[in-house]
Amino acid sequence: MCTVCGCGTEGGHDHSHGDLHFGHGPAGTQVAGMDQARLIEIETDILSKNDRFAGANRQMLRGKGVFAVNLVSSPGSGKTTLLCKTIEAMGDQPLAVIEGDQQTANDAERIRATGAQAVQINTGKGCHLDGHMVGHAMEKLDIASGSVLFIENVGNLVCPAGFDLGEDCKVAILSVTEGEDKPLKYPDMFTAAKLAVLNKIDLAPHCDVDLDLYEANLRRVNPGIEVLRLSARTGEGMRQWIEWLQANRDRKGAQSAERNVREEGAL
Repeated sequence: MCTVCGCGTEGGHDHSHGDLHFGHGPAGTQVAGMDQARLIEIETDILSKNDRFAGANRQMLRGKGVFAVNLVSSPGSGKTTLLCKTIEAMGDQPLAVIEGDQQTANDAERIRATGAQAVQINTGKGCHLDGHMVGHAMEKLDIASGSVLFIENVGNLVCPAGFDLGEDCKVAILSVTEGEDKPLKYPDMFTAAKLAVLNKIDLAPHCDVDLDLYEANLRRVNPGIEVLRLSARTGEGMRQWIEWLQANRDRKGAQSAERNVREEGAL
C-alpha cells in the first residue's frame, strides 16, 4: 500500500514521526484518524482492482506466448544500461519494452536508440507501475508472439513488490555498491523475485564487497531465488543472462502452443 511509507520497528520500541506511527497493528502501519480495519480495507480494494487489470494483461500475454519480465531495483542499479546491453545481445529476436519513471522519457529514448520499440510511462508522484498503466502501454506496442516483454519499473524496492502487472516473474537487479544487507532491509521485493541479478561486479574489487554474502542474504529471505552475477559494462555474465531469458521465453512459448492445441481440440 502506498498511502504511507511503512517503515518498521525493531525491539518493541515506539517509532513515530509526528502524527504518523509506522509498523504497528494488523495493517503494518498507522495513520492518524484511521483505524486498522479501514487501512486493511483500502489496501485490499487497491490491490484487488490492480489484480483484475493484471489478470487481463496476463491472459493476453499467455495467448501470444510472450515472456514478460518485471525489472525492479533501486535507482542507479544499472537497469537501463543492462536492458540496452540485453537488447543488443539478443540481436533480431522479437522484444518490446515498457519504461516506467516518475518523469522524463530519457530511458525510453535510450531504449529506442538500440532499435527496440519502447513506450514510456510517467507516473508523476507515483512510486510504481500498476496493471492498468501497463495494459494501456501494451496497447501501443506491437508485441509479437513468442517474444520477450521487458517492463522496467520505477526505481523503488518497496511498492513494486506488491503490485502484479501480469508479468511472468520479477527480476530484482542489485548493484554491488548497494551493500550486502540490502536483501535483508527490503525482504518483500526479494521474496517476490524469481531471479536476482547482481550487477556491476567489475566494481567489486574496488568496493570491499563480499559477493558470497550478497547471495547468502538473498537466500535467507528467499531460499529458492536464482542468482546471476554480471557486469553490463564489461559483458561478464551476460551470456548466462541471455540464456536464462531465452530458456524461459521458449518454455512460455511451448506452454502457449500446447494450450492452444488443447483448446482447439475441445471445440
